[in-house]
Amino acid sequence: MNYLSVSDVSKVYSRRGDHIHALDHVSLEAEFGEFICLLGGSGCGKSTLLNIIAGLDQPTEGRILIHGKPSFGCHPDTTVVFQEHGLFPWMSVQKNIEFNLKARGVPAAKRREISAGLIETVGLLGFDKKYPHELSGGMRQRVGIARALATSPKMLLMDEPFGALDAQTRTTMQRELLRIWQAHKATVVFVTHSIEEAVFLADRIVVMTPRPGRIGSIIDVKLPRPRDPTSQDFNDIVRVALEKLHLPGVAHAA
Repeated sequence: MNYLSVSDVSKVYSRRGDHIHALDHVSLEAEFGEFICLLGGSGCGKSTLLNIIAGLDQPTEGRILIHGKPSFGCHPDTTVVFQEHGLFPWMSVQKNIEFNLKARGVPAAKRREISAGLIETVGLLGFDKKYPHELSGGMRQRVGIARALATSPKMLLMDEPFGALDAQTRTTMQRELLRIWQAHKATVVFVTHSIEEAVFLADRIVVMTPRPGRIGSIIDVKLPRPRDPTSQDFNDIVRVALEKLHLPGVAHAA
């Protein structure tokens, strides 16, 4: 059974008498532990689809199934990481990571145990007492990922989490994310407009068309990890993705 099933989902926004057709009959399935990238240009509905999967928005038509059951609202086994890390500036790294655990009533000793393990996992040993303003952008995103992992989610939804980082930090964070994903084996749905990022990360790339957002094509990425962005095989898949994004009616997203 697929862990995630997006079934015939459409989304129409009504604003001041106008109707904006954001998604049009999108269907997608993902197995448990699979890494999916949603790829496309601005306005193609990637983030709208992610928000619907997360339960932060509701479809106009269609439904979301998680582990075979209809999902309404935020699912307890799903966590979202946005481009803006959303850390609480008045909380230390440790307290930020423990926030959702505390909200769920996890005892203090267990919270400290979990946060300590995650601080090590994301490479922030010695920074547990630091505050967000004392960290670099990449370090803040590591804290955001650690906080997302604290409740052991079965599905991790990520909306361009590295989009605001410089190129070198972004590359480092991509490698760190893969290492963490391989250790925790959650299903990941990752929104990006970068072809190279999608090829580097994904098991499958879902190419979306401009509004109204539809699935234009799906590219299987069968390259072994770790992947070499300079290799011929890697760049062959980049070219395939470019061709898909350049089909008539499909936006360029490089």
